[in-house]
Amino acid sequence: MKDMKVQTRFAGAAGNELVADEHQPRGEPRGTPVVLLHGGGQTRHAWGGAARRIADSGHTAFTVDQRGHGESAWVDSKAYAFDDYAADAGAVCREVFARRGKQPVLVGASLGGISGLMAEYLDGPDLLSGLVLVDITPHMDPDGVSRIQGFMAERMREGFATLEEAAAAIAAYLPHRKQPRSLDGLAKNLRQGRDGRYRWHWDPAFIDGPRNINTGSAIVQQRLADAARALRIPVLLVRGQQSELVTEEAVAAFREMAPHARFVDVSGAGHMVAGDRNDAFNDAVLDFLDQLGD
Repeated sequence: MKDMKVQTRFAGAAGNELVADEHQPRGEPRGTPVVLLHGGGQTRHAWGGAARRIADSGHTAFTVDQRGHGESAWVDSKAYAFDDYAADAGAVCREVFARRGKQPVLVGASLGGISGLMAEYLDGPDLLSGLVLVDITPHMDPDGVSRIQGFMAERMREGFATLEEAAAAIAAYLPHRKQPRSLDGLAKNLRQGRDGRYRWHWDPAFIDGPRNINTGSAIVQQRLADAARALRIPVLLVRGQQSELVTEEAVAAFREMAPHARFVDVSGAGHMVAGDRNDAFNDAVLDFLDQLGD
């Protein structure tokens, strides 16, 4: 089967518009709907390959631009704390349930995983039917966080003169990743301003605004640990074996918090697991969905 993609929209927790793609399988959808939330600084297009594979297997997949990212609204309040993203995730998943009649599985990379984990904790036990955490646990390596955010912030206002210049910056940051033949995918993560320069497709307030992603960081880890211990739904943790954010010790700590969770360690992948090893990542997610059953 080949999936069909249509654009759709959701309302976030603050009434903010969230743009999404609904990947529909040919024929009657089977199984559980799947919501895919990207990491910080990415867009819904990061899930293109995964969403197609999920739809090919008969599930409806929703890839969502999170607030302030991609084509979704930049919020006037500049509220980009973890709680704000979790509230949006809850709103999206409740709407998916209203549309499809089934609680979705949420697949979340980094920021998206935190959003899903916190939403399940805050919204109660009826929000999700399963959770896939992609290279994220309550214990995030602080040096890894600083490195990622440093790369994001370095050129967020200055931007790049060309797509090739942006590609070179990414290649220097991710030297292990094979460079794409085409820049079409990269173009979806950048927006061209009136001055002709290309800038990342997210609101800079995400990093340096009054309620940015680091707001409340002193207590975030404990809240995430509480959320992990409260998990009762099926869970899969997918780690990039070369992750700069999730160490082996962090995985061990998470598996103590959620002993029923399944775990897959993807060789040859860093923090951007789905981009580094899309084939292995997709296999792990589809196996998880198959084990959940219809």
